[in-house]
Amino acid sequence: MKYKLFCKNCNNTFDSWFSSSNEFDKLQKLKLLSCHLCESLEVEKTLMTPNIVNQTNKIKKEKSETEKIKKIKRKIKEYQNFIKNNFEYVGDKFAYEARSIHYNKKMNKKGIYGNASPQEVDDLKNEGIVTDVIPWINDIEN
Repeated sequence: MKYKLFCKNCNNTFDSWFSSSNEFDKLQKLKLLSCHLCESLEVEKTLMTPNIVNQTNKIKKEKSETEKIKKIKRKIKEYQNFIKNNFEYVGDKFAYEARSIHYNKKMNKKGIYGNASPQEVDDLKNEGIVTDVIPWINDIEN
């Protein structure tokens, strides 16, 4: 059983597990329960609310989480569409193109987006080239 315990000495509350209610009582009588902050033996059980999970609540929670995931995916797709419409795709040449723009002051009508390894992104950052990594959802994943 999990109990929420309260220390009368320092007002600390904490959780602890016991095999039964009787075990808690036995340990308390033997003065084997102490507060982990102040080491006081004045520790008592507080009222606990049961954590009841029924099938209806579980389904509602799962549905809510699914809706949150769908909302996040929709927002990512909005960002992707904005990027596709306003930036030039350079594929796996992203690091090369980013350096060309940065060092050669290459003028592009559009910004760029593409693929880069974590090492390439780290190298660009170390060179003072600002990049952002965003999640990307392929159309087949929707």
